[in-house]
Amino acid sequence: MTQPLQREWYEIKAEGGAQGAARTAELYIYGNIGDRWDENSVTAANLVRDLQVIDADTITVRINSYGGSVPDALAIYNALKRHPADIDVQVDGIAVSSAGYIAMAGDKVTMADNAMLMIHAPWGVAMGNAKALREQAAMLDKYAAAMASSYASKSGKKHDDCMALLSDGADHWFTAAEAMAEGWCDAVGPAVAVSASFDLSRFSVPAAAAAFHLRKEPTMTAPQAATPTPATPATPAATAVPAPAFARTKEMNTEVLAMFQPFVTTHEGVQALQTEILADPGISLDQVRARLLAHLGKGATPANPKGSFPRIDTLADETDKFRAAASAAIVVRAGMDVPEKADIRGNPYRGYRLLDIARASLDRIGVDTRGMSQMDVVAAAFTQGTSDFPVLLENAMHKSLQAAYAKAALTWRRFCAVGSVSDFRAHNRYRVGSFGNLDSLSELGEFKNKSIPDGEKSSITASTKGNIINLSRQTVINDDLGAFVGLSASLAMAAARTVEASVYAMLAENSGLGPTMSDTKALFHADHSNIAATGAISVTVFDSIRQKLASQTDVSGNDYLDLRPSVIVTPMASGSLARSLNAQEYDDDSQKNQRRPNVVRGLFRDVVDSPRLTGTRVYAFADPGEAPVLEVAFLDGQQEPYLEAQDGFTVDGAQYKVRLDYGTAAIDYRGAATAAGA
Repeated sequence: MTQPLQREWYEIKAEGGAQGAARTAELYIYGNIGDRWDENSVTAANLVRDLQVIDADTITVRINSYGGSVPDALAIYNALKRHPADIDVQVDGIAVSSAGYIAMAGDKVTMADNAMLMIHAPWGVAMGNAKALREQAAMLDKYAAAMASSYASKSGKKHDDCMALLSDGADHWFTAAEAMAEGWCDAVGPAVAVSASFDLSRFSVPAAAAAFHLRKEPTMTAPQAATPTPATPATPAATAVPAPAFARTKEMNTEVLAMFQPFVTTHEGVQALQTEILADPGISLDQVRARLLAHLGKGATPANPKGSFPRIDTLADETDKFRAAASAAIVVRAGMDVPEKADIRGNPYRGYRLLDIARASLDRIGVDTRGMSQMDVVAAAFTQGTSDFPVLLENAMHKSLQAAYAKAALTWRRFCAVGSVSDFRAHNRYRVGSFGNLDSLSELGEFKNKSIPDGEKSSITASTKGNIINLSRQTVINDDLGAFVGLSASLAMAAARTVEASVYAMLAENSGLGPTMSDTKALFHADHSNIAATGAISVTVFDSIRQKLASQTDVSGNDYLDLRPSVIVTPMASGSLARSLNAQEYDDDSQKNQRRPNVVRGLFRDVVDSPRLTGTRVYAFADPGEAPVLEVAFLDGQQEPYLEAQDGFTVDGAQYKVRLDYGTAAIDYRGAATAAGA
């Protein structure tokens, strides 16, 4: 028997026999497929090379793997198919994803009775622009098509049927019996006691597969094969090594020398590794790079220790840095109070005019601006597909937009709830009823049935508001920062005022009694028990408001909500009196020699006065987090205005659209009360 060839978690045992007897070998694939997983991975680079030296009549391939790299699986599959031996695949445990694909290389495939097979679409991780993502998707489709051909060849199914399993995004699990019925395997063998620690969390695992995964069996710490009976070694002719399937060319060897040259004199052992690789023409350039990197990395401390979650830090490239620096220079020159002001001294574009930044954008992509007029420079900066100029201008406007919006004095947030909607349809807001108190048992000791209480609902709908501003080439040449950065800030303030005005417009409906609710009555109505005592703002009026809120009952009318006022909203003319009354220690209406405490002192945590309210009517609200009355809902929770840019068609430059998607509504009346004032 030859010495076993051991590579991570696969093992090849080549067994010789008596003269003329059949020669066999066993190949265990008991780990992840590919070299980007862990130390137990099965790599095509090692396995295929070792497989080439096996001269046997039959190779038994034993599989217990949840897959991994598709390219590695394709290479292993093809190596098994082109090997002259009969390939007998035995699925001992699970053959998932690319491991299941490798199983299709068997001339005969046998699955243990308790084994599982899973087929699904190849997947991967990609990052970059839309073009890069589309290329990744196209590559995954090509992988799926290649794999579908092998599945069809094994099962006898149509290629399109197999392709459907590899493109619907689902995980298709098969027991041994189901796999045999579908043609994925040829026979079902006896159950095998195998346990392995596989992480199946990224798959949709059916109960049968989960039961197999959690089976408490004697754990195999490494693939173990039955010790064969010693036999007479095969003759030298029987162990001849087939020619490698790959051979480097002279040009490739030149690349190998170029790879090693920078490290030959600086890193120990690199010269010896170079000599070893040059002596083996069957090692591909990708394998050469991998071995060189592995050698250079010996002794280095891993960035993430074994067992920790991998961490990837994405650093800004030169394009990102240029855009950020140029945008910061623009907004700081425009006088915006933004965080970038702190770093402006080290900004290389500090003091650049817009025309200077346009030239820098063109210089970065190799456009020679010498001899170009100012108008031509700006036109090229806007229209060259790879120019950063439109993007960094959009960044600058976005920064000014957000900064201005954040500083807007918005009073509605102090007494309104903030919500989110997913589209522009009406979205319901539900209020559930209560059961009241528990009932006593009947005379016979029986429990009484309780009816499920009815609830209430209201709705809120978002709509879009916005405007477009134009940036002309003349504006850039004139370096008129106020014409677009300033206008962007003005639009942000306009967006803030729009929401503010919408809220107060709701309160003004129905002569100040608020919007009409789902019960066809105004927000403030006698039937809602939320209209307090009349008269000028006083201790009596504030106390009446307190009692109205505390006396509100739940939807079913079974229990008191006992709400407390939190914010009072008044016209500007009443704001000072409301603050004074809320803060003073004594009730000034009483006689000075018999001063009584102010019983409503500190009743409100906040006093909001707004010029958007007229007359004398005041409104009190409970904490919107406890009993919301008015709600402002934003599309997808995006509370800030959104900026979009495009090359101008009707304007010789660019256009910038600012929009805000939101809706306002009264969703309940119980958390608010009003007093008409005098």
